[in-house]
Amino acid sequence: MDLETNTSDYTHDGTLDLRGRPIIASKSGKWKACAFLLAYEVFERMAFYGIASNLVVYLTTQLHEDTVSSVRNVNNWNGVVWMTPILGAYLADAYLGRYWTFTISSLIYVMGMLLLTMVVSLKSLKPTCTNGTCNDNQHSSLQIMLFYTSLYIIALGAGGTKPNISTFGADQFDDFDPHEKQLKVSFFNWWMFCAFLGGLFATLALVYIQENLGWGLGYGIPTIGIILSLIVFYIGTPIYRHKPKNVKSPTGDIVKVVFTSLANWKLKVASDPKENDQEVQPQHAITNVGTTKENQTSIFRFFDKATIKEGSSRVPCTQAQVEKTKQVCGMIMIWLVLLIPSTIWAQINTLFVKQGTTLDRHIGSHFLVPAASLGSFVTLSMLLTVPIYDRYFVPLMREKTGNPRGITLLQRLGIGCIIQIAAIAIAYTVELQRMHVIKVEHVVGKNGLVPMSIFWLLPQYALIGVADVFNSIGLLEFFYDQSPNDMQSLGTTFFTSAIGVGNFLNSMLVTMVDKMTGKNGGKSWIGNNLNDCHLDYYYLFLFGLTILNMGAFMWASSVYVYKKESKMVQENGNYVPIEGKIIDASLGL
Repeated sequence: MDLETNTSDYTHDGTLDLRGRPIIASKSGKWKACAFLLAYEVFERMAFYGIASNLVVYLTTQLHEDTVSSVRNVNNWNGVVWMTPILGAYLADAYLGRYWTFTISSLIYVMGMLLLTMVVSLKSLKPTCTNGTCNDNQHSSLQIMLFYTSLYIIALGAGGTKPNISTFGADQFDDFDPHEKQLKVSFFNWWMFCAFLGGLFATLALVYIQENLGWGLGYGIPTIGIILSLIVFYIGTPIYRHKPKNVKSPTGDIVKVVFTSLANWKLKVASDPKENDQEVQPQHAITNVGTTKENQTSIFRFFDKATIKEGSSRVPCTQAQVEKTKQVCGMIMIWLVLLIPSTIWAQINTLFVKQGTTLDRHIGSHFLVPAASLGSFVTLSMLLTVPIYDRYFVPLMREKTGNPRGITLLQRLGIGCIIQIAAIAIAYTVELQRMHVIKVEHVVGKNGLVPMSIFWLLPQYALIGVADVFNSIGLLEFFYDQSPNDMQSLGTTFFTSAIGVGNFLNSMLVTMVDKMTGKNGGKSWIGNNLNDCHLDYYYLFLFGLTILNMGAFMWASSVYVYKKESKMVQENGNYVPIEGKIIDASLGL
């Protein structure tokens, strides 16, 4: 077989096997490789939501924390879980690669789960309570310390698994193969579909097991599941595709452009900046930059000053480096206007759950619905919406718009934001009804049961789920797709960090609102007794924030410049990159 035939058998995007050798396309990657990754995603999501969805209940019923403290601690832990991926992604992009970063981090994750299961299973370490009074002795303090230690070990492990497992899955599709590229359009939809399955089991089954059969069993089941799924993951190793390791820091170009631009801030840039130096591209690299009208009119054109040769005190940057910096700045702009939607999402595992604990949770005369189980309706609405979106909505819109995705990435995010606005408006309305019932029925005390079915909360949960099909999946796809090609693990941390900062922001808002509204003897909007506070005012406050944020999102979308995509052409049996085209248009608002 000649060299040309051999070359055509390999992937065209430069992916390699684990030993660094070119890998045969027909025997690797695609959905058959992703199948080995999906098992881990299902069980990891089961473990995460098994903890996150019922954590506020554990903190208030087992560790006896008050409402504000428990909400703050849940948000802080969630925030760390979603922020640590920045470190994990940087290690993957700059040093270890996605496979080995995931391997090390998953072992840390399992260690945290094992410790957590052990801690909650040790009956002797739990605080002893008599007549409603709990003795916070040395043993309970030790349990609290070990409990939080295990949580943050899990958060550290999640830092290396979250950004790399999904990105590693996307790497299994060759962007230069038309068939595989088409398969990749649906990848993130079905990836998140599997994640939702894990979340559904957690909110339906695990939270019931935790509250009725024991917290140790409730945490032990997903722990065993993760261990088994890791075995499945490593069975698929021979057919995985790996991106070549970077030869330099992925953030080095950006730092250089920023400092060079600042050094040249007094200089004027030419109206048509050209590359001063040709940047050497690795074999099969995807070039995502080019001098186009869209790039020249970017709101970040200040960075064009980095290309100036004359009078510069620094070595000028290439146009490729400048466009990479503009792209990252554009992503930061979009990230900023997605923090409020992430704050709304944080209500699912905090105030929505506490709200549910005050309502009638009976089905029949014996079965009591765990308040956290209502989170399953978020997942169910996602599971129903993803196939409809992927199989019907996308093909329909593709015919109308000509866009392979049906609608642009930012349009998808915008629709999600609008649905979230509707969800928080309904939450406000339902809370008004709850307060009305409390007044009419004269419900008193923080443990007083409001004679109103918990299923009144279903619409707000379901709408949050539909919104997440547009927002969560759209966020992950947007930041993976729009990231510079040597920063795609780091780029997906824009997605995770948006959720993390949203949780921190919610923690800050809850604390701030509680202190401001409860000072001088006033009635706090978010008090320890939800039957004697004004949670409706807090929801109205969040509604106002979402409206204001929607205006900021529309502006950011109208000025955002999408990343360019290169195509490959075959010349003398070899594939070479040519200048691409803009793959999405702005919202046109």
